[in-house]
Amino acid sequence: MQGRAAERDRIDRMLGDARAGASSVLLIHGGQARRFIAAAQVAADAGQDERGGRLAAMVEAAPQDPGLAADLARVRAVVELGYGSPDVAGRMLLDCADQIGAQRPDKLPALLVDALHAAFSSGNAELIAAAAEQAPSEPVLAVPARLLADDVPGALRALRSLVAARGRTDTGFMDRLMTGIYCHLAADDEIAYEIAAEAVEHCRDNGMGGWLPTALHLLARVELTLGRLDDASAHAAEGMRLAEGYDLRHRAAHVRAVLAVLAAVRGEEEQTGRLAGDAMAYTQPRGVGRATADALWALGLLDLGLGRADVALQRFEAARVASGHRLFGAFLLPDLVEAAVRAGRPERAAEPARLLDEWAEATGRRALAALAHRCRALTTPDAEAEQHFASAVRLHGDGSAFDQARTGLLYGEWLRRARRKLEARGHLRDALDTFAALGAEPWARRAGAELRASGEVAEPSLGGPLSRLSPQEREVVRLAATGATNREIATQLFLSPRTVGHHLYRAFPKLGVTSRTDLASMLSS
Repeated sequence: MQGRAAERDRIDRMLGDARAGASSVLLIHGGQARRFIAAAQVAADAGQDERGGRLAAMVEAAPQDPGLAADLARVRAVVELGYGSPDVAGRMLLDCADQIGAQRPDKLPALLVDALHAAFSSGNAELIAAAAEQAPSEPVLAVPARLLADDVPGALRALRSLVAARGRTDTGFMDRLMTGIYCHLAADDEIAYEIAAEAVEHCRDNGMGGWLPTALHLLARVELTLGRLDDASAHAAEGMRLAEGYDLRHRAAHVRAVLAVLAAVRGEEEQTGRLAGDAMAYTQPRGVGRATADALWALGLLDLGLGRADVALQRFEAARVASGHRLFGAFLLPDLVEAAVRAGRPERAAEPARLLDEWAEATGRRALAALAHRCRALTTPDAEAEQHFASAVRLHGDGSAFDQARTGLLYGEWLRRARRKLEARGHLRDALDTFAALGAEPWARRAGAELRASGEVAEPSLGGPLSRLSPQEREVVRLAATGATNREIATQLFLSPRTVGHHLYRAFPKLGVTSRTDLASMLSS
């Protein structure tokens, strides 16, 4: 709160300086416009987009100074992205780049990178290409230009140079943020994690409250992919609180969609539906394609976990369309293939499995290769399936525990159907234990059912009281043990008080306690 107050004071001082000597005419122009635009930029960085928009609206529509015109376009685009259409924001920036590029080439990269960020939010490949082709020698623009031209090796070379340069003092925040987004897209998630964590720290250290939810969204998205579900939940919840506190609706919608995916993994049907529905109520009318794709992914993942493969397949296919380009929707392919096979529609799995195979080979990422082999195992004849399952298990290594457990479940199911029950049990047991530890209840139930069908008792081998809880239950219990009320916990974790009470109701018997006082004693011991 002190940080926000300091930022408000800073903006007020700048606004006071800007107003000093200003004419009574509504639209500000000339030298005075520079101060208003600077104040608007600070307001936007601090998370006060509406205030920044009001300041920018007081400046003449088209300043004669090309540098001022570029700065004004960037502020106005932030406001448009925050409350309106990312495509409109991107086109505003590209139009300005066309107008001032020859006179102020130094302003061009920032305009184009901002346009790129807006276009990535919508998933508009045409707009991304339009931004990238204006300065293809810039590495931050070369990566998407080459990706969209199917030059994956060239894109990865450009990305390596971006990663190497991210620590330089002259590398801007947006360049670093886009580098993290590219690494995540290319499945280099360990590096993406480092960059996202650095972006979060940069925002905290520099009072960039407006960009902190965006950085936290990227961090949570990467942690989700890495299988670090507790960390992803904590960072997404923080991003949600900040975005709602600042009234940053666009950024809130992105984070809300990630929270929906995490709720889907846990099998929280009501929570998933509410979060995904609220996200899409904002994103669909405004063309925020990537957040729409995440929300649909959440609904599909919930359906897949609960055994509704037909519905899940429809969700995943709709999410691919919403993502805007086949590469932007690559993260959906493993789930789509599984849904198609389980729904008895293997013909709808063939093309996604092939694309995933090609993308894994092009990037050389072990995690993608593991998922590609899993999908091949599901779509090839039984004589070839086991080889692909074994390769998938080997390649998962120390990657996402959730993905590894899902591969183990599918492999165990396949072995059981092949009447190799003893071999199936080991994979199913490991999958059950992992799902239980992660709080992935629908998946744990499926693994348990398969394990019982193989002839073994299906109880997870948990390592201590807290490991019996889902990630959300653990977080609720931790806060309840500090003396926080249900309403206070609900505010911190972006839940309803009723849901908090439900989590505690389920957690108490698992932990063998009957009161919050017992919780505090148990945790302290």
